[in-house]
Amino acid sequence: MLRGFTTVSYFADDLDAARAWYTELLGIEPYYHVPGGYIEFRIGDYQHELGIINSAYARHDVKNGPAGHVIHWAVDDLDATLERLQALGARLHEPPTDHGGSGYITASVIDPFGNILGVMANPHYFDTLAKIKAGEHFTTGE
Repeated sequence: MLRGFTTVSYFADDLDAARAWYTELLGIEPYYHVPGGYIEFRIGDYQHELGIINSAYARHDVKNGPAGHVIHWAVDDLDATLERLQALGARLHEPPTDHGGSGYITASVIDPFGNILGVMANPHYFDTLAKIKAGEHFTTGE
């Protein structure tokens, strides 16, 4: 059974450049680092793991087009987030797409290292977060 997001891994040929770029984007330093091989950040409301792996360790082609795994990260302001990502050198991959007119909007960019980074306006995420902060509990299937 899927229980929720835990870790997403991206790849970069230049791990030091990736560390600097993601540190600038996130405003924090990675909490874990294997020199030349791997860095990991803990981010967001649930301290999800964002790992950046040296491309030399990729088990699939990460050099001939966008790579990585597409996870859509909940954001407070989709347009402002896309603007900031592009200002930091990311290229627009998929423009904002409204899914049904109820506030669910996805978009993605390609980071400077060739990974697809998805972002999303997601009312359910924030409703759930508010309920958790209010002390409500959820059961499987909700």
